[in-house]
Amino acid sequence: MASNRFHRSLRVSISAAVAVAFVLLSRIGAEPIDAQSTPASAVLGRAAWDAIRSGRVDEAAETFRQAIAIDQRDGGLFLGAGLAAHLLGRTAEARRALEQALQIDPRLTNAALLLGEIAYRDGDLQSAIRTYEEALSRTPANSQLQDKLARWRREASLHDSFARRISDHFTVLFEGPPEQSTAELALQILEAAYWRIGASVSSYPSEPVTVVLYSQEQFRDITRSPQWAGGLFDGNIRVPVRGALEQRDELQRVLTHEFTHALIWAVGPRAVPTWLNEGLAVLFEGENLDWATRRLQSAHQRFALSDLHRPFSNLNAEQAAVAYAESGLAVHALVERIGGGGVGGLLQELARGTAFDATFQRFALISYADFQNQRAEQ
Repeated sequence: MASNRFHRSLRVSISAAVAVAFVLLSRIGAEPIDAQSTPASAVLGRAAWDAIRSGRVDEAAETFRQAIAIDQRDGGLFLGAGLAAHLLGRTAEARRALEQALQIDPRLTNAALLLGEIAYRDGDLQSAIRTYEEALSRTPANSQLQDKLARWRREASLHDSFARRISDHFTVLFEGPPEQSTAELALQILEAAYWRIGASVSSYPSEPVTVVLYSQEQFRDITRSPQWAGGLFDGNIRVPVRGALEQRDELQRVLTHEFTHALIWAVGPRAVPTWLNEGLAVLFEGENLDWATRRLQSAHQRFALSDLHRPFSNLNAEQAAVAYAESGLAVHALVERIGGGGVGGLLQELARGTAFDATFQRFALISYADFQNQRAEQ
């Protein structure tokens, strides 16, 4: 029973790092303009927020910059600039803008929420904790801050007790001697995936990737991921591994899947649709995709790729299985058309903030709409 559960969960993992931008955008996108703003900066500020809500992030970033040049006293403008920078993958710029927003107006809870999340996904857990502690001191009844802060404190306490193994490209945290052999095996698998997948798309993470090996109970408590999720990448790779030595193939599959998310995140994931992100992870697992074909043949409901741009975290287990099958087969078709190098070029171009439909057509030599129609006919 445990083996079946582990096997199924590996195939339907979730990348929280990709999900967070959508969550934060829906939370912050309606931020009001400061009543003290100058008329010119207020007009630009509203235009910038409209651009963010419409997905025109490059335009939003430039418009926020123009507004700030007129009025540097409006914390809401720096909040918008920080969100735009985050969506464009400019982490250091985002953190600076959000820190400035809070310096101007410490009551901007949304700025603290976003700054803490970015610090957390940057691997700076202590900074994330401090940011939320300061925000909670001003809004002590904020349940979102309370819940996340409690989880991060538990995580920090747990990780402080973990042992570490370090290789050229990874740091693995694990629960001491009982999991030492698993940690060493994980490093071997991850280093092999680093070179194989990186060569396929001509890109590699520029910084070492942290990998945390949990028990099932620890994984659920720390990640709060759906029950069907068997691995997660949210800036760190997080995997439940109890009994993994008896299931080496399964451990290899889930670590490879989550490393693919880490690689895409390093290239620049904010404009990458979830189906492309997850489909690449499924494809690089290396497993024959016959399972995906069978899943779609028996599915009561299929998804268009346009329905799979958002994270899969709100799907139930059956829907998620179909979504991953759709994604894996779509990416397989895309790789057959343009090769791994072409996919790597597509990811790098998207990281520069170019529109997905136009970029897709330039690399695939077919419109995104026509590609979707072809997939629907399969």
